[in-house]
Amino acid sequence: MASGAGNRAIEPFELYAIRYAHHAPRKQHENFINGDLHEEGSPLDYFVWVARRGTQVFVIDTGFGPEAAAARGRQHYRMPADGLRLLGIDPEQVADVILTHLHYDHAGTLESFPGARFHLQDKESAYATGRCMCHGFFRHPFNVEDIVSVVRHLYAGRVTFHDGAEELAPGFSVHHVGGHTAGLQVVRVWTKRGWVVVASDATHLYANIDRGAPFPVVYNVADMFEGYRVCRQLADSEDHVVPGHDPLVMQRYPAPSPDLQGIVVRLDVPPVKAAK
Repeated sequence: MASGAGNRAIEPFELYAIRYAHHAPRKQHENFINGDLHEEGSPLDYFVWVARRGTQVFVIDTGFGPEAAAARGRQHYRMPADGLRLLGIDPEQVADVILTHLHYDHAGTLESFPGARFHLQDKESAYATGRCMCHGFFRHPFNVEDIVSVVRHLYAGRVTFHDGAEELAPGFSVHHVGGHTAGLQVVRVWTKRGWVVVASDATHLYANIDRGAPFPVVYNVADMFEGYRVCRQLADSEDHVVPGHDPLVMQRYPAPSPDLQGIVVRLDVPPVKAAK
């Protein structure tokens, strides 16, 4: 696990998770490979994340809107951009958006960020537009209109590609892990409690990484297991790894204010309840 001892001079980021949608009920087999077909499984929450340091803002993922929610049977609470406004952030002024991968629930609503540059791994673009999309299993979690939107932004000069690990600002970096998709990236953020890893779908739930029980929507299972190792290596502790869809995130971390209870939590402070 990472040590923050050499980074005390770096100004920390505030880090938030914004909950915008929900999916329930689910079965165990929907959350774990070899999960029981009959047992109830954890519901999923859907998040976007924000790292803020003074006037510098990074948005991590852009979520989906009500049309995608209706098409896939998800409960939609708010547009992700409206969640940002609750934190006093104007989405039209956001300069940098990290797309951890291009599945429908992470790369929709790009139009809400008209001034942003989108950061994406080379391998994810190749995966989402390449031969794997000839197969319905791999194609299903993508929304073709989202992919077309990414390509249009690319041709407008608004996409920056990364190959592996890259620091975008002191205390903020992206790291390719693959697994769930070919080009999935996680985000490492320096906060006042140390290095936090926004794992996105490197682990949907705490139980995926804790139990070594992979999520069944996967491109490469071996890479998914390696991604668990990378997340642990980049983070200061198990409690510094934040999964992409676990409702427990909303229980383990505090809201920044009473009026945001159940909507936004702070990830730059220690959890109220430990991950284990």
